[in-house]
Amino acid sequence: MAGQITVGGVAIGAGAPVSVQSMCNTKTEDIPATVAQIKRLAEAGCQIVRLAVPSAEAAAALGAIREQSPVPLVADIHFDYRLALTAAEAGIDKIRINPGNIGSEDGVRAVAKACLSRHIPIRIGVNGGSLEKHLLEKYGSPAPEALFESAMGHLKLLERYGFDEVVISVKSSDVMKTVEANRYISENCDFPLHIGVTEAGGKRQGIIKNAAALGALISSGIGDTVRISLTDDPLEEVRAAKDILRSLGCPGHSGLEIVSCPTCGRTGIDLVRLVSELEAAVDREGLRDVPCRVAVMGCAVNGPGEAREADFGVAGGKGEALFFEHGQIMGKIPEDGIVPFITDCLISRKEKM
Repeated sequence: MAGQITVGGVAIGAGAPVSVQSMCNTKTEDIPATVAQIKRLAEAGCQIVRLAVPSAEAAAALGAIREQSPVPLVADIHFDYRLALTAAEAGIDKIRINPGNIGSEDGVRAVAKACLSRHIPIRIGVNGGSLEKHLLEKYGSPAPEALFESAMGHLKLLERYGFDEVVISVKSSDVMKTVEANRYISENCDFPLHIGVTEAGGKRQGIIKNAAALGALISSGIGDTVRISLTDDPLEEVRAAKDILRSLGCPGHSGLEIVSCPTCGRTGIDLVRLVSELEAAVDREGLRDVPCRVAVMGCAVNGPGEAREADFGVAGGKGEALFFEHGQIMGKIPEDGIVPFITDCLISRKEKM
């Protein structure tokens, strides 16, 4: 089991629930826009937010942003170690660096010293697209072994300066390379792991790739914090991460699960439309966090039996649906009342939470 570090008030590793991260796509120096996006992400369930810090102007904004943020913040820094020092002085909760591109060893030492004195964790971030030249020459490509060797080299560099409050991430745009590299890390060190597929693409492709990687890793006990990288609104990253973690049964990530059948010739109601409308209602009313399993089935022949593990649900007939609880039929609902009925049931449950 990995050791544990704390980012703000969020524990990572050593049995703590897998935490959800995302990254702002605002200009960090635009303080109002950045704070507004952080708050939206937090409301959606994001627990840690990362900010790009490519310039002195961005670094100078961190203090004001941190004062207004409802969640811990991570400064994402490359090339200039002085930006990391400014971030540490501003009270940032974690710093993400690549020790291989942050500058000289003196720069790495300065960052380690600044973070050590303030108990600021450092995330070692290794990506397939930014591997050191000698590792690419050695392995011929950003292979899992190359990602692993890069991370271990960076870890040793920090340990040389007495720093061990570390989170490690090794990521690729390739699912299996990401999985294999993280397995190597897990087998060879005892630090928390930040997992996800980087540069995964747009919403559809990105969610599929990340779900495949996270499913393989988390089901094997690998992974302590996640970011679902998407070319989309960062809110979609948070929603996808929460859905994936719920699907994997991760502690601390219970919530609504909608069970629905794929439809066939027996389907007696417009199930595709109804499920789409229900999903929209759930998001509109903020019901994703209700710990409930709801079934929306297409026919009354097998619906209640196939969904008997659901807390409640409906099974369609011609222009109506049977309402059932834990497989037991309780009554009938007209088709146009299905979505309002389920939504009201979920609202009632949320009010009792």
